[in-house]
Amino acid sequence: MKLLVTGGTGYIGSHTAVLLMQAGHEVVLWDNLSNSSARVVDRMAMILRERPLLVIGDVRDRAALDALFAHQGFDAVIHFAGLKAVGESVERPLLYYEHNVQGTLTLLQAMAAAGVRLFVFSSSATVYGDPASVPIREDFPRAATNPYGRSKIIVEDILADLITADPTWRIARLRYFNPVGAHESGLIGEDPRGTPSNLMPYICQVAVGRRPQLRVFGDDYETPDGTGVRDYIHVVDLAAGHVQALDYLVGKAGLLTVNLGTGRGYSVRDLIASFARAAGRPIPYVIEPRRPGDIATCYADAQAAQRLLGFRALRDLDRMCADAWRWQQQNPHGYDG
Repeated sequence: MKLLVTGGTGYIGSHTAVLLMQAGHEVVLWDNLSNSSARVVDRMAMILRERPLLVIGDVRDRAALDALFAHQGFDAVIHFAGLKAVGESVERPLLYYEHNVQGTLTLLQAMAAAGVRLFVFSSSATVYGDPASVPIREDFPRAATNPYGRSKIIVEDILADLITADPTWRIARLRYFNPVGAHESGLIGEDPRGTPSNLMPYICQVAVGRRPQLRVFGDDYETPDGTGVRDYIHVVDLAAGHVQALDYLVGKAGLLTVNLGTGRGYSVRDLIASFARAAGRPIPYVIEPRRPGDIATCYADAQAAQRLLGFRALRDLDRMCADAWRWQQQNPHGYDG
């Protein structure tokens, strides 16, 4: 198929695009480069021996999207473009609703006008809020604790309403847990602008000497070691889930909603210890107060994805850390050097 991948030069988008192209699909990347680098396309070309097309644009720009769809003739869209920092969303909620909700709505309108009705959406485990129990199943109540999570709930509801109104749509809502790691080549990985908002890239930058120490937000949660517990999933496993979701939708109309996680929780201190083993050096850290919107424990029940898609996360925490460290060692300043 010919696929539009929005946010295609971003962390998850670039890894997914590589797997999609390796599976034989033609891919066009669409990105405004607000939190990514065009240099990722050169790295993808080194992995693939083929260069994907990058079109610079914003999902809020309807005219540009209409022109793109008219020119390219896509079969499906995989939508990663959006903002994703929980703390920033608490501070700047309007910005998050504009990008994540209005941007997706504009994209869907352009798709409808072009007759493209196969859509894979990048949702998040933040839609579950602070769950009453774990592991988290897809039928659990949704109750986000921050504007980022609420923006994902709003889009999920838009997609459900859309498919009720027009059952010819084929839509997947993929609820990610915590993507980490990098491509095994070390050529592409996570390279956030400014101070990382996620744990793994911050650890990477501490280990490589770019930052003096890791800030751990809270050690008084009701967890085995007091730090937050999350379901970390290797980004390549997550990317494989998108390929499998796309294959599933080709054969079935309707709405697919699945968790993409490992089904196991690791604490912040677990991740620090695993990364220290991978890097062969200690990771200095300090404990700071909890951040607004953070929760104690979050990990997936991954059985639905396994049953429906044949999805299974193959890479363990040590592999996640080893691949992330290889990327950071080879690219101490990310794509800029």
